[in-house]
This record gives sequence, structure tokens and C-alpha cells, in this order.
Amino acid sequence: MRKTNIVPWSEEWASEFEKEAGLLKQIFQDNVIDIHHIGSTSIKTIGYAKPIIDILIAVHDISRVDRLNTSMLELGYEAKGENGIPGRRFFQKGGDHRTHHVHVFQEGDNQINFHLDFKRYLLQHPKQAARYKQKKLELANQYPDAHHRYQEGKQELVSELAQLATQWAEEIRTLRDQ
Repeated sequence: MRKTNIVPWSEEWASEFEKEAGLLKQIFQDNVIDIHHIGSTSIKTIGYAKPIIDILIAVHDISRVDRLNTSMLELGYEAKGENGIPGRRFFQKGGDHRTHHVHVFQEGDNQINFHLDFKRYLLQHPKQAARYKQKKLELANQYPDAHHRYQEGKQELVSELAQLATQWAEEIRTLRDQ
């Protein structure tokens, strides 16, 4: 059973992302549109995170990604297919002591904006990020040996924040488009 490991936010995570993004660009080559650092390790305003670098890759053609499973394995990643999100290709590195997650979506997939809006919202709204931080710390203390319980416990707040982030981003896009 995975333990819940929450640590203070670290500047090193940005450089770890940049290093890994460079390696991933070599694998995905001309199919890659953009690579983003997402998740709590990319959001300083939260202040705490599981030390797992989440990476979002937008690609031209998702059907070409499955052909890269061997190359990803050589880089230390396990291919997990869609892993619960239709249209995604998911890879994890590090086994039970994960270090990286890679989420791949085809350009135009709503999940791209969803993840990027969530990040931008929490960077721009430190009070909401503080709520998330508090919930993470409470749950990590409550469930240090039951990571699935930690994940379940924060889902309601994550859903609320995601909805706020989506509304906020839509308002910004509407104003920009006027």
C-alpha cells in the first residue's frame, strides 16, 4: 500500500520538470505541440505537494503515442493507457515511489484547458490555494498509511476548485474575445 508523502514546495521541481521535458521532447519529436508542468509541484501558492512531477503533453495525433511505449519504458516509464480518462495516454515513473506522471492529450481535448486553468487559478488565487494546502496537510496527517483515503478525502475540494477555475478561465476568455 502506498504511503501519503506530502512535502514542502521546492524550487527544484521546476528544474526537474525542465530536464524531463527535454527528454520527452526527444521521444515525442514532431508530434509534440507543447509540454506543461502541472499539478501541485507546479503551484507554489499551495506550498505542499506529493513530490511527483506531473507533466502534460499536447500532441497532434494521440494515436501515434502508443508506438512510443518502448521508448518511454527505456526512460523508466510504465505505460498505463487511458487510465480512467478517455482520450488520454498516461505514463508513470518510479513504481511505488513515483517521481513523474505524464498525461498526454491530443490538441483540442478539453482536459488540456482543465489542467492549465486549475494551475493558473490557484496561482492567481492564493486564498483558494491555502484552502487546498490545509486540506492536503489534514488528510496527510489523518491517512499517512492509506494514500487512497487521502486521495478520496480531497476530491470534493478539488472538484469545487476545478469548477471555480473553469468559471474564472471562461470569464477571462470571454473578456479577451470581446
